[in-house]
Amino acid sequence: MEQEQLPKNVSRIEVNDPFQFSCHPAVSCFTDCCRQLELALTPYDVLRLKQEMQLDSNSFLDRYVIREQTAEDVFPRFYLTMVDDGEASCVFVAPNGCTVYQGRPGACRAYPMGRAAIRQHDNSMQEFFVLLRESHCNGFQEQVEQTAHKYCADQGLQDYNFYNDMVATLLQHQKIRSGMQLTREQTDYFVLALYDIDTFRKQLDLGNLPEQENYQTRKEALKEDEQLLIFGIEWLQHTLFQQ
Repeated sequence: MEQEQLPKNVSRIEVNDPFQFSCHPAVSCFTDCCRQLELALTPYDVLRLKQEMQLDSNSFLDRYVIREQTAEDVFPRFYLTMVDDGEASCVFVAPNGCTVYQGRPGACRAYPMGRAAIRQHDNSMQEFFVLLRESHCNGFQEQVEQTAHKYCADQGLQDYNFYNDMVATLLQHQKIRSGMQLTREQTDYFVLALYDIDTFRKQLDLGNLPEQENYQTRKEALKEDEQLLIFGIEWLQHTLFQQ
């Protein structure tokens, strides 16, 4: 993405470019960024949130997630439910801050920074960063020097970036870029393996899914959600793309 294509309040930064920013309860705009937003959820966001709330994935999706898919979308999109309070507030925001802070989504951790990752021909991921300067945000007035590298580390984004990049190998697969559309069954598999992983585990245990021959040999390790998500991505690579 070239600089001139970015909105006026968005600027591209290099990984070690310095900027000043900090967010904490004493900043006057605290939690303003938790309102009037559409918060898209990645598979790892859902995993961490359902763990934080001690819910199974199906219950979490049913209570807190909106699924959308237009005729133009290859894959369904998932958004966090907002409260109908006139401000479209996040369902997890309270006067003293985020009630699921330890499991908060990657986009919340990264704000006001954004990261994009583009899959290369050799399957590596090229990343770049941007800063979003919104008029309501006073965090830029704080005298705390940041860089993209430091901010990612401080906000615990390494795991989020790792799993999101793995999912990008599906979303940006060459067959998808070439116009492949998913069948209803393939879409259901995508949702099951990436977002509803507790149900995915149950279906694997029952032997109800195709191409799961190596599940039994990894079953013990796949009791961990993170390992199951990796398995799900690999399973989808084979199931969707015969790869």
